Amino acid sequence: MLAYHQKSFLIVDDFSDFRSSVRSMLRELGVKEVDTADTGEQALRMCGQKRYDFILHDYHLGDGKKNGQQVLEDLMIDKLISHESIFVMVTAETSQAMVLSALEHEPDAYLSKPFNRSGLAQRLDKLVQRKNLLKPILQALDRGKPAEVLSACAALCQQDPRYAPLCLRYRADALRDLNQHETLEKFLKGILADRPTPWAHAALGALLFKRGQMKEAQAVYEVALKAFPMLPALYDGMAEVLVARGETKRAQSVLNEAVRLSPLAVRRQTMLGKLALANEDFESASRAYRQAVAQGQHSRFKNPESNLGLAQALISKGGEQGLDTRTRLEINQTLSEVAKQNEGDQGLQVRARLMKATSMFKSDPETAGKLVEQAMARLDGMEQFLSADAALAVAAQLQKLGHEEAGTAVLKSVGEIYGDDPVVMQGIARLTDDPAILGASKAAVDLNLQGVRSYKAANLAEAQELFRKALALQPKNISIALNLVQSLLHGASAILPPAVFEECRSGLNMIDKMPDTDPRYPRYEKLRIKVLGE
Repeated sequence: MLAYHQKSFLIVDDFSDFRSSVRSMLRELGVKEVDTADTGEQALRMCGQKRYDFILHDYHLGDGKKNGQQVLEDLMIDKLISHESIFVMVTAETSQAMVLSALEHEPDAYLSKPFNRSGLAQRLDKLVQRKNLLKPILQALDRGKPAEVLSACAALCQQDPRYAPLCLRYRADALRDLNQHETLEKFLKGILADRPTPWAHAALGALLFKRGQMKEAQAVYEVALKAFPMLPALYDGMAEVLVARGETKRAQSVLNEAVRLSPLAVRRQTMLGKLALANEDFESASRAYRQAVAQGQHSRFKNPESNLGLAQALISKGGEQGLDTRTRLEINQTLSEVAKQNEGDQGLQVRARLMKATSMFKSDPETAGKLVEQAMARLDGMEQFLSADAALAVAAQLQKLGHEEAGTAVLKSVGEIYGDDPVVMQGIARLTDDPAILGASKAAVDLNLQGVRSYKAANLAEAQELFRKALALQPKNISIALNLVQSLLHGASAILPPAVFEECRSGLNMIDKMPDTDPRYPRYEKLRIKVLGE
């Protein structure tokens, strides 16, 4: 039996009687260290100060408060909980939406109310036995060392081959983190050949997607969904593949099914809203974005893009008929929240004002005009690049509001910064047929591709010269600047020659306005540290 007197517990529930009841059960089991909290926010603060062996967390802590799923997300992302700790989701609710939502985030166990001391002890004992067996693996996970995870898995399997099934997913995740893609693919296919397993299907689909093998990834997800039609994550993966293949309407249909099964995921609702908006299904888009905004109030994944998407969907839904009073009020409240909660983000301030101007363009053109002026003034004074999606949205709004010249200026800037991305250029092409904008990036992109080929062939001098020529054509282009700096640093000594240092510094300074949400930002930071030590 578990030595309960050595373990620490945290009970999180909004009912004091339940907290007292569970504390009494634990006391009878010999537990000496029992803390309690009545809100998720309080639980997070306590976990930030102390490591708990067990957390028994109620799923629903009252309307307008963090729920257990959101607390578990925060604990994992902020690394406030060890892999050795045990998180048990407790609830009296049994709806499919709640159960699937809770299980998607993989707590160690799910416990239905009511329960007694014997049932609680039995469940905890089994969980601890499993964790103790996997202890070396879990400790390696806490250290963030995937190679050590593989070693620990090998040692456990050698100790007793019967434990091999317990290690499969840990081994797969470690291979993924080590970027051993070919080994991982072979490993996952071996698992699936032996027995259909949902997580292995999902992992193989994600791997194939990452490697650009969309047809093969789609085939994997199709097989998986036939075998496991109740797993929302498989629908998410399938939708992602379909979007990449240009089948956005089918992707929306697939994601609708995921939302039907498990509607309490903010990111899933946001993705559905984005897809529906692109498909001009404004009713579905407004419904999905509305859910994302509501569910995101206390979620780690709260995103102002959901507010902006909701406003856009509602405006588009109104069409030529215009907006009724109730819709205008919802748009105003939605955009006011963005402006209020993101005061330091000039890009969001610009977009919120333009969106509000769009909603008022017919009913109050004078106020709409003032909002556009405010937005353009902020746009001129911005110190940071807009993301490609945000910039395209701003350009489209300016065009609709009658400011063609300003919209064209934004599109030109987007082409200069992101012109190496064909998807971005397609977005620009949907908004303009100006050959000066559409053709400006082609020469720079060609030179950049030649530079990449030379770099891979270890022709560094040639690569550097090609990148310099490309950057001269598009001095704000993020990818080209990063490529030039990386090629200059390749094989360089710790102390850079003055000329190389200056060229690297200049290249990085050209793009230091890139948003930190850009997927290339971590690469930029690494290169900046190498060059400037900051």
